[in-house]
Amino acid sequence: MAAGSRCLLLLLLLLLSVLGAPALGDPGPLEDVVIDRYYIPKICLREAQMGDFIRYHYNGTFKDGKKFDSSYDRGATVAGVVGVGRLITGMDRGLQGMCVNERRHLIVPPHLGYGSIGVAGLIPPDATLYFDVVMLDIWNKNDKLQITTLSKPKRCNRTVENSDFVRYHYNGTLLDGTPFDSSYSKGSTYDTYVGTGWLIKGMDQGLLGMCAGEKRSIIIPPFLAYGEKGYGTAIPPQASLVFSVLLVDFHNPKDGVFLEHLEVPESCKRRAVTGDFVRYHYNGTLMDGSLFDSSYSRNQTYNTYIGKGYIIPGMDQGLQGVCMGEQRRVVIPPHLAYGENGAGKYKIPGSAVLIFDVHVIDFHNPADPVEIETVFRPEGCNVTTRNRDFVRYHYNCSLLDGTRLFSSHDYEKPQEVTLGANKVIEGLNSGLLDMCAGERRVLIVPPHLGHGENGARGVPGSAVLRFEVELISMEEGVPEGYLFIWHGEPPASLYEQMDLNKDGGIPADEFSTFIKTQVAEGKGRLMPSSDPEKVIADMFQNQDRNQDGKITPDELKLKSDEDQEKIHEEL
Repeated sequence: MAAGSRCLLLLLLLLLSVLGAPALGDPGPLEDVVIDRYYIPKICLREAQMGDFIRYHYNGTFKDGKKFDSSYDRGATVAGVVGVGRLITGMDRGLQGMCVNERRHLIVPPHLGYGSIGVAGLIPPDATLYFDVVMLDIWNKNDKLQITTLSKPKRCNRTVENSDFVRYHYNGTLLDGTPFDSSYSKGSTYDTYVGTGWLIKGMDQGLLGMCAGEKRSIIIPPFLAYGEKGYGTAIPPQASLVFSVLLVDFHNPKDGVFLEHLEVPESCKRRAVTGDFVRYHYNGTLMDGSLFDSSYSRNQTYNTYIGKGYIIPGMDQGLQGVCMGEQRRVVIPPHLAYGENGAGKYKIPGSAVLIFDVHVIDFHNPADPVEIETVFRPEGCNVTTRNRDFVRYHYNCSLLDGTRLFSSHDYEKPQEVTLGANKVIEGLNSGLLDMCAGERRVLIVPPHLGHGENGARGVPGSAVLRFEVELISMEEGVPEGYLFIWHGEPPASLYEQMDLNKDGGIPADEFSTFIKTQVAEGKGRLMPSSDPEKVIADMFQNQDRNQDGKITPDELKLKSDEDQEKIHEEL
């Protein structure tokens, strides 16, 4: 720069100073509010606009830092409408465009504050005001409920309607994130009816249409919450509320049991009715999926009569009409389960809806007979089994769910038994009667004709059994209590014929030889057995009454004579 130019600039500055113009570094009186947005939240869903209701905190100071007012000192936020002249002009302008949780420094010149008059005893005339402001809440009388679905289960058969009873967890905060209440901190859900006035209007509306297990964020404007009065010290007047809600379950007092048939066998010959005894497995959960009980964990079915009040009413109803092998989901409202008190033993809260996934293993009625299905019967079947007959048969035994229990095929020989001798369970004995050799049957044996309530080794208590039987052979039996019978009249001189060496005594070998000869000549027959020698030995033992190893004439008696003697004694 030329020397002449520098001189001209210095002369101009001197002239301005003389005329009273502001010096460099002093901008002079402010024309508008100075706004310093020193904290802006990353998420700003809404900015304060003219006509909005707002809540905010502030500190007010002069340029020298002296405080003239503070909402913090009063312990209450400021609420009002922005941009309509209810605030000093500078504050009206400085608050517009703010986000919730935004912080601003505002410098308000006198003409936009309290001007040349000031506020007696508080703000001097022509004072520039400095405000540190944090925005806490913004809403408008035209606002509506804001609902955001955070997560929703894939399966949703039903949604909340007015008059439903709901159980939900929630976290409640003000719009700035300040928490005011939480059901989680209390360790229990909030339980109430919807649409009956028990809740604030916004929550009544915000819960409608929810699914069990759904999560929502619900933002409620003050006029749908606690309005001008607020609620205690936790919720200030004119506060918007934010609820994060998880709907645990819901029902309606008019609800009945809901059934979902998950798997039904193609063949269902019979369905359970009142009075039947049912064995079933189950998983019991709440509507949020929490498991509260399971028969599988005990590795034992639950066994009970249905329709007789031994179980909760909802399960009594839910098991009606089941098929053997059916899998069914039973949804039970609390008034048909454990009601308002719940069941502490099972960790079931009050007013909880219960979901049982049930697998029916079998059922029967105490009056049931053996069910017999003939799978194959040979042609020309004229001779059939009777009690006291000795039979050989193969069998497979299983539970009705297909669980294999026993099989004669696991052994070298078929099963052998004398029918009617209490050697097998009653139901199997009945199922083997009137069969032909070569016949095949399927037998369904109820527990009272099987192994009863206590079961047996490998057989659960109260189990219905399924037998596949095939009769291999049969031998005609003898009457009960007899080991040998004559086909005609016994010899008149029985003892003499039996005493083969005529020495006046009959040892075991002579006795055995004689009986075998009678059988071989068709004059009599032994009780059928897999061990005829043992049968003959038992016969000898019975006749050798003094156990001296031989039978004397006084000891030898026919079974019919013995029976007749007992009758006379009784008379």
